[in-house]
This record gives sequence, structure tokens and C-alpha cells, in this order.
Amino acid sequence: MNHAINAAQELGIRGWRKPWSGSNNGNCLEAKKLDGGNVALRQSTDPHGPALICTPEQITQFITAAKAGLADFLIS
Repeated sequence: MNHAINAAQELGIRGWRKPWSGSNNGNCLEAKKLDGGNVALRQSTDPHGPALICTPEQITQFITAAKAGLADFLIS
């Protein structure tokens, strides 16, 4: 699985969402859908830091696997 890493600031300031925001003192993962269907992910507390770019297929595989419980080991 190849992921490109860009400086998040190169992707602009609009369109970032915190779909996984909770009561974690503002430490959130932000996501932004890019032209062409790619998805950028960044740390909300570091908006000028790196952004991980996933293809539509990669983000679909990740979300599907997470929903199936395959990422539960990350939180237990």
C-alpha cells in the first residue's frame, strides 16, 4: 500500500473535517476529500505538518476493515 505524504498546508485550509473528534482535548485526526477522490489525513494540532494521502481504494479498505473490527487491537 503506497501512501504519499505532503505538507498539509499545501492542500489549503478549507475542507478539512474532524469526523473522529471526541473528548480528547482537540487531538483529532482531520480528513479532507481531494479532487479525484483521494483522501488526505492530518493531525489537527499540526495543520502545517505532514498529510497522509490515500487513494479511494485504500481509504475504503481501511474503513471497511476498521468496521469489521480488524483495527480493534489499536485501542485495546
